[in-house]
This record gives sequence, C-alpha cells and structure tokens, in this order.
Amino acid sequence: MPAAAVAYCRQFLRIAHIRVSEVVRICTVYLGIAVLVAAGVVFALPGLRGQALQVHAALLSALAPDAARQEANHAMLADAAQAAADTLPGVDNFLDAIGTQPPPAVLVGTGASSGQIEALRSYISRKYRVAYDATGVLVSTAYLVGHDLELDPLLLLAVMAIESSYNPFAESTVGAQGLMQVMTSVHQDKFQSFGSGDGAALNPVANIRVGAQILRDCIQRRRSLTGGLACYVGATGPGDGGYGAKVLAERRRLALAAGVALARD
Repeated sequence: MPAAAVAYCRQFLRIAHIRVSEVVRICTVYLGIAVLVAAGVVFALPGLRGQALQVHAALLSALAPDAARQEANHAMLADAAQAAADTLPGVDNFLDAIGTQPPPAVLVGTGASSGQIEALRSYISRKYRVAYDATGVLVSTAYLVGHDLELDPLLLLAVMAIESSYNPFAESTVGAQGLMQVMTSVHQDKFQSFGSGDGAALNPVANIRVGAQILRDCIQRRRSLTGGLACYVGATGPGDGGYGAKVLAERRRLALAAGVALARD
C-alpha cells in the first residue's frame, strides 16, 4: 500500500476517533441531565400532586352554585371566629355575629349595601394582596365599629391601609401594633375587655375597635378630621408629615371603588 494511502487511513481513523469521542461525551452529558430531571420529578411528585389537588378543589369551588359557595365561606368564617373567641372571650358575641351570618345580614343598619361591601373587599384584596376571605371580617368590622362610634368606616379602612397595609400582625419599632398600629403600652387599659397580653392587641377586631376609639377621641379633642389624624399619628406641631393627606386620599380611593359619595368634612 502506498505511503500516501496509509497516511490517509491514519488521518481518517484519527478523525473518526475524535468524532466518536465527542458523540460519546455529548450523550453522557445528556444522559446525566436526564437522570437529574428524573430524580427531581420523583422528589417533586408529592408536591405537584398536592398542588394539582388544590387546583382541582378551586375549580370545583368556582363551578359550584353561589349558594353552596357562600355557605362554605360562611362556615369557614365561623370556624375562624370561634377560634378567636376561644382566646378572647370579650369579643365572642361580636365574632359569632360576623362568622355565622352573611355580611348583608350583619351590617343591617350601618348603611352598607352588599354591592359596596363586595366592591371594597375586591379593591382591598387586589391592591394590598390580602386574602379575599380575610377582607370580609375587616370590612364588616369597620362598618360595625364605625356605626357604633359614629365614624366613617371608609376612614377606618383608610387608616388601616396607611398604618399597616391590612397586616394584623404588623409591629413598629416604637411598639405600635396591629391593623391600626395602636401604641399598646399607652392604651393597654383599652384592651382589658378583650383579654390580656399582646394577643388582644393583635386581634383584628379588638385592634380596630380600640384604634377607632382613639381616633374618635383625637377628632373630638382637635375638633377637626385633619387635626384628629395628626393627633392619631402623634404629631404635636402644625404638620403631620403628610400622614393626614395620605389617609384622606386613600379614603377617596376606597369611596370611588365602592361607589360611595363622601360628605364634606
């Protein structure tokens, strides 16, 4: 065989060996990736199954008749209310009323319509990323407390929005707690009827009622809504750092969402 042919064969074999080695290496890499993916699926399968069941349950709930869905929501609120009442005896009747009846029945006499309540719940849930079920208690409590203390419920909801973004467990570095950021150390006596300890201050119903009492006292003391808001935030000078303007702007947005006409302050 001529030397040129031998050299050609050697070069061909060398190139073939390189190509085969490259193919083997790539196949090994892809095989490793496939093994990792398979292992990940095996470990994640229980979680995926749980998520699939949750989606299935949500679809069934969405397709269920309105009456059945409302009954399920009311039962869930009743369970939550009973759990709170077990730890805070002072609010058991109030929580039972919210938990066992639809909002329209609870709010008879407060001037709220079911459409306004639903609009407020949707607005708060969407803007502040609050669970829709939780908004029912917040809005209902604001209307009931506002009716009892002759305060605008939208004002109470606006204060909650600015103070805590509707987080019932919010706590500041200076000791303010709950939805309305009440200074518990200063107003501890106001929580006595709701129980003792920090649990009372962090209970949504108790916090809204005590915060509303403080706000009402501030408004009466300063003889104006803007002055009362400045008092509520602890401003002693002529300015409140824009706090009152933020609260009143949020109240206007709440009124717009609910289709409620605000009276002049």
